[in-house]
Amino acid sequence: MPKTSNIGDDSRPRIIVEKVRKTFLLRHTHSLKESVIAAVRKKSLTSSFNALSDVSFEIRPGESVALLGFNGSGKSTLLKLISGVLQPDSGDVFTRGRIAGLIEVGAGFHPDLSGRENIYLNAAILGMNREEIDARFDAIVAFSEIEQFIDTEVKHYSSGMFLRLAFSVAIHTEVDILLVDEILSVGDEPFQQKCLKRIRELHSEGKTLVVVSHDLDMVSDLCERGILIKEGRVAFDGESALAVAQMRS
Repeated sequence: MPKTSNIGDDSRPRIIVEKVRKTFLLRHTHSLKESVIAAVRKKSLTSSFNALSDVSFEIRPGESVALLGFNGSGKSTLLKLISGVLQPDSGDVFTRGRIAGLIEVGAGFHPDLSGRENIYLNAAILGMNREEIDARFDAIVAFSEIEQFIDTEVKHYSSGMFLRLAFSVAIHTEVDILLVDEILSVGDEPFQQKCLKRIRELHSEGKTLVVVSHDLDMVSDLCERGILIKEGRVAFDGESALAVAQMRS
C-alpha cells in the first residue's frame, strides 16, 4: 500500500507522488523451447521497460484531476501506484484518507457467493465496517438495478450485471479519494450517465477525484485539472482543457 496518514488538516495534499520510477520486465519468449533456443543463440530473454521516470506532483483535497496520455504512456500504472496495487521501484507515493479504486472493478468478488454476500465482502475489502455496509446496502442494490438477482451466485451474472454491482459497491463506500480507470466505458449509456452523476455528487461533497480515460470530452467536463503523461514523464500539468488540447495537437 502507499504510505498513508490520518486525515487531520484538510489544507495538506491528499496525494503526493515524489520522484517515482516504475520499471517492468518484458519477456521475449513464450515457451520453454523458445527459451532454450534463445539461450543457445545467446539472445536476451528479457528486457526492461521504464513505465514511469521521475514523476512528481501533488493533489489537494477536493481536486478533480485527469491523468491523460496515449496507450503505454504510464497513466494506468500511475493510478495503480496511487491505489497501492503496485509499488514504485524508487521514489514515494503518499496518500491521506480512505481510497476506493474503480480500477479492476470486482477484483474482490467471489464467484461462488451471492451478490448480497459479495457486497459485504467487497465493501469490507474497501475498508467499510458492518454498520457502514448495513446503512448503504439498500442504496447499493438499488443503484445496481439487479435487485431480483441479489441472492443469486455472481458466477451466473452477465458481465454487465457483475460490473453494475461492483461499480455500485465502490461508489457507495465512505471515501476521501476516488480513483477511476476507464470503467465508464462499460454498460449502456443510461447507466454510464447515472455513474457520472454519482461521481459528480461525490466530488461536490469534497471528495478528491483522479480519473484515467480516453474520453477527452468527458474528462474536460468532469475534471478541473489535467496531468499529461508522455513516455513515462509529466509533460503538462494544468487546466484540463489545456491538457486535452495538448493531447489533440
